[in-house]
Amino acid sequence: MTTKTDVFAPLKEAISNQTAKVGVVGLGYVGLPLVHAFVQAGFSSIGFDVDPEKTQLLAQGESYIQHIPSEWIRQWNAEQKFEATCEMGRLGEPDVILICVPTPLSDSRDPDLTYVEATAEKIAKTLRPGQLVVLESTTYPGTTRDVVLPILERSGLQVGSDFFLAYSPEREDPGNPDFSASRIPKVVGGMDERSLELALALYGQAVVETVPVANCEVAEACKILENTYRSVNIAMVNELKMLFDRLGIDVWEVIDAAKTKPFGFQAFYPGPGLGGHCIPIDPFYLSWLARKNELPTRFIELAGEINQQMPRYVISRLMEALNDVGKPLRGSRIGVLGVAYKKDVDDPRESPSFKLMELLIAKGAIVSYNDPHIPTLPSMRHYDVPRLASEPLTADYLAAQDAVLIATDHSAYDYDFIVRHAHLVIDTRNATKDVSAGRDKIVKA
Repeated sequence: MTTKTDVFAPLKEAISNQTAKVGVVGLGYVGLPLVHAFVQAGFSSIGFDVDPEKTQLLAQGESYIQHIPSEWIRQWNAEQKFEATCEMGRLGEPDVILICVPTPLSDSRDPDLTYVEATAEKIAKTLRPGQLVVLESTTYPGTTRDVVLPILERSGLQVGSDFFLAYSPEREDPGNPDFSASRIPKVVGGMDERSLELALALYGQAVVETVPVANCEVAEACKILENTYRSVNIAMVNELKMLFDRLGIDVWEVIDAAKTKPFGFQAFYPGPGLGGHCIPIDPFYLSWLARKNELPTRFIELAGEINQQMPRYVISRLMEALNDVGKPLRGSRIGVLGVAYKKDVDDPRESPSFKLMELLIAKGAIVSYNDPHIPTLPSMRHYDVPRLASEPLTADYLAAQDAVLIATDHSAYDYDFIVRHAHLVIDTRNATKDVSAGRDKIVKA
């Protein structure tokens, strides 16, 4: 009779002394900053991605994410702390595997776990005793236990004794230097006590604080709550913006006044629609789960409806403004400023700018754009927009447009210059609040 080797203690020791190798699956806006956090903490890392262009660039020491400098990657490579690969057959090499793949919505706004399931299946093929797997992708409560675990157990290994499984939601804020991956507390839920202990030990090496919770479901629900909270509050100010516009009240001034109250109020701001990989998507994961359990989620559904109609509201304001100067939208030249989903980043995921351009083109406008962070438009899964290149933001370009639509308020923009040379400016971000000359050209939307 043979005694089964306990793999828990060796893995915990390897994590404690930073000799454990950390594998990160999905080298995008979540995965690559996570690699940085662990390399900075003293670990070696293997990055896995199905996109060979990404892994080739990383092998050459080149970054494709603005806030991850190429100098960092070249340093990782020089110190032999990092390797990027498309070979998923190597998933047996790292001691820890962090899953950071997309979790989009289907066309019917149901959770699409294709990437999570495919990754789990690849891990299961090489899963070995003594590995810790952590799902970081945002998803609905129950995914780790009901979707990922059964796939991993096809390996014949048992969770809690042969391998370990946890969930820790990503909390990235791209473009915010105050909150890098290592400076944001990590909520961690384990499939069992030993999995939780290992995951806490791991993240405790690389982040400022770990927050243990009872199980994976609590950690999954935590992420959904964070983004649903934001979605609902943004919807409220978007709805108030439409009302206050009708009443001739500047919603931005109202918010600035309200936030002087030192308690009981947190400022949220309106915009042309929701963007990014979290707020436009995550609440629908929760509403889908509620429907499965025959419970209504009225706030979530209503917030989604309001936020989704904002691009159409912006286009209606643009059409009114053009009409006031005797021009139809059809045939008018419209320059869209900013296609990133938030200011000062190169991240276009779920950006409302794509919906704005799609609506403008459908109504016959001649559309162009400028974004100092996105030189060419990427193909987008849900939007039919041509592959345009960013136009130089010159006086001649601005003057050639019938209207300029500020969709993203990048700091690089000189708004005095924009207003001075444009015929009409539609401002969805209050970016022109400090512009004094030419205010008769500005329309808030």
